[in-house]
Amino acid sequence: MKYTVLTILIPLLIAATSLAESPRFRGPSGDGHFTATGLLSSWPEGGPPVAWIAEGIGEGFSSVSVAGERLFVTGMDEEGQGRLFILDLQGNKTGRIVYGPETPDAQAPGPRSTPTIDGDRAYLLSGLGVLYALDVSQQKGLWQVNILERFGGENITWSLAESPLLEGDTVICTPGGNDGVVVALNKMTGDTVWAMNDIRDRASYCSPVIITHSGRRILVTMTATQVLGMDPGTGKLLWHHEHRTEYDINAVSPVYGNGLLYCSSGYKSGGVALKLSDDGGAVTEAWTDKTLDCQHHGVVLVDGYIYGGAQRNSLVCLELATGEVMWDEKKISQADTVYADGMLYVYEGPRKGVVSLIKPSPEGLDIQGQLQVTAGTDKHWAHPTIAHGLLFIRHGDAVIAYDIRKK
Repeated sequence: MKYTVLTILIPLLIAATSLAESPRFRGPSGDGHFTATGLLSSWPEGGPPVAWIAEGIGEGFSSVSVAGERLFVTGMDEEGQGRLFILDLQGNKTGRIVYGPETPDAQAPGPRSTPTIDGDRAYLLSGLGVLYALDVSQQKGLWQVNILERFGGENITWSLAESPLLEGDTVICTPGGNDGVVVALNKMTGDTVWAMNDIRDRASYCSPVIITHSGRRILVTMTATQVLGMDPGTGKLLWHHEHRTEYDINAVSPVYGNGLLYCSSGYKSGGVALKLSDDGGAVTEAWTDKTLDCQHHGVVLVDGYIYGGAQRNSLVCLELATGEVMWDEKKISQADTVYADGMLYVYEGPRKGVVSLIKPSPEGLDIQGQLQVTAGTDKHWAHPTIAHGLLFIRHGDAVIAYDIRKK
């Protein structure tokens, strides 16, 4: 692996932001919110400085995970093998695990699944349907399970893309099979703990998340045609709501606030808000919207408003309570959207590669700086990660770290 390292006061950075990590896809809770603080609220012309660039990651579209002072990212080599790289906060490679074959799909080759980190263990799902548990200290595999074979599923058009969810002693994923649509495996052994097949549906790229409603933890995800709510301990199906799209693609994790669960999809679909009953055991449709048809870029909820990139090539702000469109701005298109320390970070793809720093407001689009991603290869699809005062952008073969701390 080739590295370019620029000068940065990493030891001071670590001390100031040691708790601001992201051991999974789209932040600690999977909702696009990152906990880093002390970040710039505006950027200079041309954007914040590059701290370092790590090249040689290989093909793929997974994001960076951060646990402690270690970074984790996956890529596919020229032989089609998936590799988990371990980096330090200066961008130096400290480990590599070759875990197995990855998807060779011509339009999007390589890993999609962002690794989920639990101490010295990493869990990831290959595009071919194999769930891996890896020991990152010993740099070896612990167990692997082909979830499609075990649960009678079939791979989907663009290959499995979800990032595994850790819940207690289990790792949860979505084979979409006849013997298990959503399943939980023992995280230490890979043995099946539960398999939900009360409803039949295929998987559809969505990473499951846990929400808390009236003190009750509920597992929510989207499959090919449904929004599902389950008991995360038993797999019991609490409710389901039909949400159809062209090509059966539901790729955006739902977000929750004030008793409402918001789900969005592209492909001539749009969004829906589901009102949960007092005990979370049922849902009713509160409103629908066609403006924010988020394809796979993720949405965030900030102070009662939803922000996200629409497949129609705009950035949209909706009011969660009512579904009212506050604004629909064409200046930003096809954008991964995340949030940290009072600001939105919006990364445009698949070809543009511009990251915008935006002050969230229902009054209108307020851009406080932009940068152009110049390193890396292929499409700009991986979601940003923010931790330890750094903005991590994975662009194909490269990870770029930008210093976004206040000075």
